[in-house]
Amino acid sequence: MKNEEFSRTRRGARPLGDLIAALVDPIVAKKAGMNAALIQSWPEIAGVRLQEGCRPEKLIWPSRQGDDETAEPATLVVACEGAFVLRLQHETHEVLARVNAFFGYPAVAKLRIVQKPILRLRPDRKLPRAPLDTAQRRDIAEATARIDSPRLRSALERYGETVLGRNAANRNTQS
Repeated sequence: MKNEEFSRTRRGARPLGDLIAALVDPIVAKKAGMNAALIQSWPEIAGVRLQEGCRPEKLIWPSRQGDDETAEPATLVVACEGAFVLRLQHETHEVLARVNAFFGYPAVAKLRIVQKPILRLRPDRKLPRAPLDTAQRRDIAEATARIDSPRLRSALERYGETVLGRNAANRNTQS
C-alpha cells in the first residue's frame, strides 16, 4: 500500500506552492484556524481597495456542542491599518460573501477588525546596472581627477558609475 501511494504522489513535477501549502497548512490551521489558501487568495477576496491595508489574522470557530455535525459559522479576524478600517466596515458584507464563496459554504458569519500596522513587501524599484568596462572607469576617473575633496570625488565617481551602468543596462534591454 505504501509503495502504491508513493508511486502515485511522485509522478511529475509539482508546483512549489502546493508543496509549501502542504507543509504550512497544518501549522496555520493549528495556530490561526485557517489555511494558507485563504491567505494567498486574500488580494482577490478583499479586492483592489482593501488588499494593501488589511489581511486575515485568524478564524475563530465556536466550540462544538457534542457530536453535532453542523458547525456554527466562524468569526474572521482581520488586521487592518487605520486608513482602511472605515472602508472595510462599509464592505463587510461583500467581504463575508467573498470569503464564504471561497470556502464554498457559509463558513464565516462575522468579521472582527483589529487595527494594527500591516507589513507590506515593497517591490524593488532600483533600475538594473550593467558592469562598467575599463574605458568607462577611466573616463570617470579623468572627469573627477581635479576635484580636491576626496569625499566629493568619491560621491561623483559613484554617481558616474550608476548613470553609465544604468544607461548601458537600458541599451541592452532595448536591443
